[in-house]
Amino acid sequence: MRQIKKDEIRRAIWNLMEKRNIATFPRPVYGRIPNFVGAREAAEKIVKLREWVEARIIKANPDSPQRWLRLAALQEGKILIIATPRMREGFLLLDPARIPRQYYDKAATIRGAFVFGEKISIKEFVTRIKTIDIIVTGSVAVDRRGRRLGKGEGYAELEYGVLRSIGVVDENTPIVTTIHDVQLVDELPRDPYDITLDYAATPSKLLYFTNREPRPPGILWDMLKCKQLTEIPILQELARHLGIDAFKYCKRG
Repeated sequence: MRQIKKDEIRRAIWNLMEKRNIATFPRPVYGRIPNFVGAREAAEKIVKLREWVEARIIKANPDSPQRWLRLAALQEGKILIIATPRMREGFLLLDPARIPRQYYDKAATIRGAFVFGEKISIKEFVTRIKTIDIIVTGSVAVDRRGRRLGKGEGYAELEYGVLRSIGVVDENTPIVTTIHDVQLVDELPRDPYDITLDYAATPSKLLYFTNREPRPPGILWDMLKCKQLTEIPILQELARHLGIDAFKYCKRG
C-alpha cells in the first residue's frame, strides 16, 4: 500500500475546507495555513494551558488563524516574537509594555507587527531573550501522534531550527497549534526536519500528544537548499554565529 504524499493531504484538506465553507478570510485557502470558522474558540483552549499561563515569552507564526493567540499574548503582557513571512526579515519582537493597549489588535496582525515591533538579531536573541517559553505554529493538518503539515515551504521548521541552534528553545519547549476539527487526520508522513506538537486545539477539543516524536536538534544544514540560504539572511547570520561555512553543506539545485 503506497504512502500518501504530503501534497496530496494538503490538497485534500484545502478542498474539504473550501467545499464545506469552513475556511474564512483570506480565501481561497490553497497554499495557505487556512483560517477557519472557530479559530477564536480553539485559541481559548490554548490560553488556559498551564504552559501558556506561566509563559513570559511566546514565539508565534504570522498566519491568520493564530492571530487570536498573538492578541492574547499581548493582552496578557507577554513578550511576543513573530516570524516574518518567509523569514525574509527574520523575527520581530513586540513588547506590550511599549504598545498602547488600543493598538494591540493591530499589532497582532503581521502588518501591524512591522509597525509596532522591532527586528531582532541572533545576537540579541542570545543576550536579551535567552529562553522562549512556548511556540505557536500554524498547521494545514495534524495527526494523532502530534505530527503536523504546514503549507509545504518549511518555514516553521527553519524558524524552530534557528531558535534551537542558538539555544533559546530546546526539546521540551511546548509547541502548540490551532486547527479546525477536519484538519485532524489519523496519520501523516514525517521527514527528519519536521517539528512535532505537544498540543493542538480545535473549536471542539484540546489534544495533548503525550508520546510525540523527538524534534530536530537545530538546522539540518545538509538538508537545507542553498537557495534558501541565499534568500534568508538570518540563516547566514546564524551560520556566522555558529562559525560554520553553511554553503559547504547546503543542497545545490
